[in-house]
Amino acid sequence: MTSKIALYIFNFVIILFGFISTITPVFAQSSNSKPDAVQMKTYNYADTLKLDFYSIPSNDIQLKPTVVLVHGGGFTAGQRNGGDEKGLSTYLATKGFNVASINYRLSRKGKSFGCDCPASIKIDTYVEAVADLSKAINYLTKDSLPFKADPTKIFLIGSSAGAETVLNFQFMRYDYRLKRLPYPNANIAGVVSFSGAVLDENYIDASNKIPALFIHGVKDSVVPYDTNPHRFCTPTDVGYIRINGPKAIAERLSEIDGNYKVYFNAEGGHEWASLGFKFPELIYEFLDDVLLGNATMKEFELITSPIDSKE
Repeated sequence: MTSKIALYIFNFVIILFGFISTITPVFAQSSNSKPDAVQMKTYNYADTLKLDFYSIPSNDIQLKPTVVLVHGGGFTAGQRNGGDEKGLSTYLATKGFNVASINYRLSRKGKSFGCDCPASIKIDTYVEAVADLSKAINYLTKDSLPFKADPTKIFLIGSSAGAETVLNFQFMRYDYRLKRLPYPNANIAGVVSFSGAVLDENYIDASNKIPALFIHGVKDSVVPYDTNPHRFCTPTDVGYIRINGPKAIAERLSEIDGNYKVYFNAEGGHEWASLGFKFPELIYEFLDDVLLGNATMKEFELITSPIDSKE
């Protein structure tokens, strides 16, 4: 009888090991891939809006964690396929992620988004960008094919205007100006912001808090590090609105036991919207910690410019 039980346990372990081996290594297997193994294909996800989808092709049917990357440019310029966007997308794809680098409406192209742009138009611009991001995520996750995007493991990365977009998407959806948007049926696992801010950090609560990684210059005069006017406009400017950078967001997350890591450069300005792309290993470490359930962090850490470090 004892030998039968032992045999049953042995067989069970073998079957269980075999089952686990079919569902867990796919992500790990891709983590050592070379850049030339990454394939990119462009799709129209809404109207004339496009996304570039980076992945390691596989016959496996397992869904994969997916990063949605949103470029910067002050809602007047920028592109999904710039050098920084291509570089980070390819790198993360070699680590086993799907990556979708998206376009969104540049409704201020050829126009101002500064202190002479009325505050109401600035808000409308934020809302439009969040709506486009929502459509892109829905497009990627509504069907498992061809993207194999796991709707429970979506990550958002944004730079400058793109960072404002991803932060407002996650944390402002209960605001009256954004709550009617076509939000996707997907779970956002974590967010990464290069020089971004949110309209109102008080909308962050237990229902929408997620692990967040920030890279920001303290002396940013475009998107503030703390709570300050956008572009530091004066109250008499038609474009005066107050927005909340990583310090304010992190303090709010701390109040509700959320997890965050703020990398700040004490002398840095808005150039960190681009410099954030120079830390792919740091970004991957954050994404991996979230996937492994290890993203328990409440930290501020000084970061050195990769340009300064070479001098």
